[in-house]
Amino acid sequence: MLKLMLMRHAKSAWDNPELTDYFRQLAPRGQEAAPVMARYMVANGHIPDRILCSSAQRTRETLSLMLPLFPHDMEIVITNALYETSAATYYDYIRAHGREARALMVIGHNPALEELGPALVGVNNVDHGRVHASAKYPTAALAVMKFDAPAWAEISSGAGQGVCFVRPRDLIGHEVDSD
Repeated sequence: MLKLMLMRHAKSAWDNPELTDYFRQLAPRGQEAAPVMARYMVANGHIPDRILCSSAQRTRETLSLMLPLFPHDMEIVITNALYETSAATYYDYIRAHGREARALMVIGHNPALEELGPALVGVNNVDHGRVHASAKYPTAALAVMKFDAPAWAEISSGAGQGVCFVRPRDLIGHEVDSD
């Protein structure tokens, strides 16, 4: 069984008009949300073996705030291929670059993630609502799904089983101490 974790970058700041979209940094709210989501992932056994992360500043910052909370090292790939692209490109990239990971995390952007999660689980899957509970995919939201496939190259659209869809606002103020 393969586990896929799709996470949108944490909330970014729009207060510096001199920065292009690619170089936007995290807002204070995003800096708070990223470690909250990492603690949730660890507490619920959603720990990646491999991470595919967009090269944009806000996705790299999200990752850097989460990494210290994960219990072990993992392989990390930072790539331009996940910036300003489509759900189809994400799907192809996951299939081609998931490698031997049993638990793969992707940190990326909308609208690609917002379209990808439901496509992987499929609208006819009874678990669809647990992967994509709303019409939006807010910043730092995490969708977790499983695939009954031996390798990432063999996953197919609509074949995923939804595990959860969690937003920072679901957790902030309700976190469990991880000490």
